[in-house]
Amino acid sequence: MTTRLIIARHGNTFTKDQTPTRVGGRTDLPLVESERGTNIGKYLKLKNMLPDVVFAAPLKRTMETARLAVAEMGLPLTVQEEDSFREIDYGPDENKTEEVVIARVGEDAIKLWNEKAIAPEGWLVDVPGLIKTWESWAEKVAADYKNQTVMIVSSNGVIRFAPYITGDFEGFAKEHDIKVGTGCLCVFEKEDGKPWVCKEWNVKPAKFLE
Repeated sequence: MTTRLIIARHGNTFTKDQTPTRVGGRTDLPLVESERGTNIGKYLKLKNMLPDVVFAAPLKRTMETARLAVAEMGLPLTVQEEDSFREIDYGPDENKTEEVVIARVGEDAIKLWNEKAIAPEGWLVDVPGLIKTWESWAEKVAADYKNQTVMIVSSNGVIRFAPYITGDFEGFAKEHDIKVGTGCLCVFEKEDGKPWVCKEWNVKPAKFLE
């Protein structure tokens, strides 16, 4: 039997005519569209990966995405708030445009963040804490939801640390882009007595629904 952990990134918080900013845990924006949330639900239904329980960070964008997905799947589930998955704090770059952020930290710093999850100076990122959060939750899922499917909806800054549950983050980061796209999904599975394995990473549901 298999235990499954589905991790999804929230939908869009900016319209096409708006300039995106680094939206962290202190900036609580709502979704500007429902498409990505409903697409998550459609994809999971199509793949027969309906969750038994759903958790989401206590921010508008994550909770709304989770609720849209649950509604699309027609599940009688209440999305449970979990502060452990609240987005990181971008410090002085919180809610600033990418142009402004790069001007302060430099392109190399952003590259390190996107490729190795090394945070730029000034960002309030508790890396050991985030790693422990994912490892602890992986253990919790394996123990409390054995042979079930758990879904977690979070944000880009937090999700990139999820591959630590495989036990080989460096190897994973060499083969994958650890930056997860808006409204995209990641799927990890665990069989009895074996480590967690990433089955899908950064999957865009819309590509499978056309």
